[in-house]
Amino acid sequence: MSFKEFCRVMELEARAITDAWVRFRSDAKAEASIESALNLMVERSRRGGKVMVVGLGKSGKIAAKIAATLSSTGTRSVYLHPTEALHGDLGVTGPEDVVLAISQTGNTEEIVSLIPYFKKRGLGVVAITGNSRSRLAEAADVVLDSSVSEEACAHNLAPTSSTTLALVIGDALAVALMKAQGFSAEDFAKNHPGGALGRRLQLTVADLMHPLDRVTVLRPESSMDEVLDSSTRMRLGAVMIAENGLLSGIITDGDIRRALKRREAFFGLKAVDIMCSNPTTVGPETLAFDALRIMEERESQISVLPVVDSQGNALGLLRIHDLVQTF
Repeated sequence: MSFKEFCRVMELEARAITDAWVRFRSDAKAEASIESALNLMVERSRRGGKVMVVGLGKSGKIAAKIAATLSSTGTRSVYLHPTEALHGDLGVTGPEDVVLAISQTGNTEEIVSLIPYFKKRGLGVVAITGNSRSRLAEAADVVLDSSVSEEACAHNLAPTSSTTLALVIGDALAVALMKAQGFSAEDFAKNHPGGALGRRLQLTVADLMHPLDRVTVLRPESSMDEVLDSSTRMRLGAVMIAENGLLSGIITDGDIRRALKRREAFFGLKAVDIMCSNPTTVGPETLAFDALRIMEERESQISVLPVVDSQGNALGLLRIHDLVQTF
């Protein structure tokens, strides 16, 4: 019984979205309304305005989420609680702003009461409402139809299908605005410095590498005693070999283990005898995520990467351990 009800709710809410999609696609007037809303928001945004998203009750929760999505995708936006706006928070608005008002009935008193004040301040008003004959629809500059045949609530009372549709319309507006304004993945990352995508698109090798003052750099003629001592002391998984600042090669812990198979002859060797003289390298400006891919997508994976400048001078060492911890 409960599972059937669960599926019924999903079906009704999916149908509400599908019906709206068909309506928007087939109705020239609805298409024009969407274009008008997007053009108004883009125009005001380019003039420094923001989108003030207004809603009360369950619609208020949806409004707050839409405002957050708009802000993170390149359109400055703020959720404005209508009651608080009537008691002072109206001061956050500016003449270049656009109001996105959400009310399924279109007659939410607190929202309707605000419209004249928005208009006096020069704000454009876009309404998301299921009632095209409501006071909100009549007062708005643009109306987006969010009508549903029924709520998914068993009593057809609790906002369910209608709030889901309002959220989808808000998401569609945000993504359309993002594309219209040329908002890139790099721009998105700048708004999400703490998220995985932000780290992926902003952190460079220079941010995570171990610089020369924390890395052992030996000469090609260095002895195995020096190599072993440096590798054990620094514990970075590799020792860099350079001459006059230029990277000559790298000796990893694996190289040392393989060389130890020579037994007594091992200590008669020099760094140049066991080093990899043509290691894979990266520059400090390389994205750290790209460096991780270089290390993982090789036929034989590597755990360290020497970092060099454009002339081949040794700058530091990057470990896969640091990259994995970051990403």
